[in-house]
Amino acid sequence: MKQHKPRILAILLSMVLSTVAWAQNCQPSGKYTDTNGETNTIAAGDTYSGSAPLTITFTANPATTTDAATNYEWHFFSQKNPRSAFLIRYDKDTEYTFTEAGTTRVILYEILNGDTTRYNPISLSISESSLQMPNAFSPNGDGINDIYRAKPGYKSIVEFKAIIFNRWGQKIYEWDDPAGGWDGKYKGKDVAQGTYFVNVTAKGADGKEFHIRRDVNLLRGYTQSTR
Repeated sequence: MKQHKPRILAILLSMVLSTVAWAQNCQPSGKYTDTNGETNTIAAGDTYSGSAPLTITFTANPATTTDAATNYEWHFFSQKNPRSAFLIRYDKDTEYTFTEAGTTRVILYEILNGDTTRYNPISLSISESSLQMPNAFSPNGDGINDIYRAKPGYKSIVEFKAIIFNRWGQKIYEWDDPAGGWDGKYKGKDVAQGTYFVNVTAKGADGKEFHIRRDVNLLRGYTQSTR
């Protein structure tokens, strides 16, 4: 029996090396599109901090062609309950939209022939919500402050509606995206310079509600950005 030991050891070593190679087969990542329209990638082990709503496409990225019997599981863990997944997706690639504030860990499990490999988590930190509206704008075509919209830096706004009224209470314009805004027109024509009013109702990913009502000064002759 002694003469067979080297051969047995070689077989066992080959099995171990094969298992290790398979265990490192994937390079899970998440991809998202930023506000500039550019696609960015988050690697396993990294943390990304952003604003809701945030849509991420998670990809297993196997380095080699996988066995047909290979199964994939994406487990989603919230900071409120870090030990129990609130969602499990059984796909090699999957997409999810984050709409709640807080940190979520997303972990890929690769399963083959009863063996399971757990990869490092991809962590997403969604900020608390914030929203402010300016009190003036100057739609004079100079490319500066021509559109009345939410102040830059708003975060994690998942519901939004803004309505512009004139001083007689007539609705002039409305929009439902914080990235949108009013160009100072009514039915395609410039409105008169003066004071208008905005009514905003919005909700953040953290459940915070916003109710903003304020004057809006439309200044056509103004050439600088106002607060």
